[in-house]
Amino acid sequence: MLARTSSTSRYRTDDGAPRSSRAARQASGPGCPPRWVRLEAMNSETKLSIRAPRQAIIAAALADAFLILVFAAIGRDAHQRGDIVTGVFLTAWPFLAGAAIAWFAGRAWRRPLSMATGVMVWLGAVAGGMILRALTGQSVVPAFVVVALLSLGLFLVGYRALLALARRLRKS
Repeated sequence: MLARTSSTSRYRTDDGAPRSSRAARQASGPGCPPRWVRLEAMNSETKLSIRAPRQAIIAAALADAFLILVFAAIGRDAHQRGDIVTGVFLTAWPFLAGAAIAWFAGRAWRRPLSMATGVMVWLGAVAGGMILRALTGQSVVPAFVVVALLSLGLFLVGYRALLALARRLRKS
């Protein structure tokens, strides 16, 4: 086990012997962060910021909201119901609220563009949306639940999958 000393940039083992950061990286295996990084992340005194850049957080939140609005607009267009703008927001608000709850409950700001976050926001939007629709007297029929699951899954997870693919292709 390694501990970082506060006065130097050297790292020491439990017995106090210095160990270079290269040796620490080798001790934790290829492709893994150095062992001392993982220890500092678990130390209650050390606050390690695990947070995405602000631009990525804002972009992901806006993309999620926009795609939920697109889902609602497509549904409203398919069923041709009255006022377009008001109707889209009336249809979308339960899903937007469900997605917002999922963002906060799952701390989506830490990794806003990850696939895991996309799945969490997707399922939160659908579950929260259907619960809020039922509580407010809007229809919740099984066919609509399936359509919402498929459509929002494609939208909310899909763009994150495309970004992950683009990042992977850029690396290679």
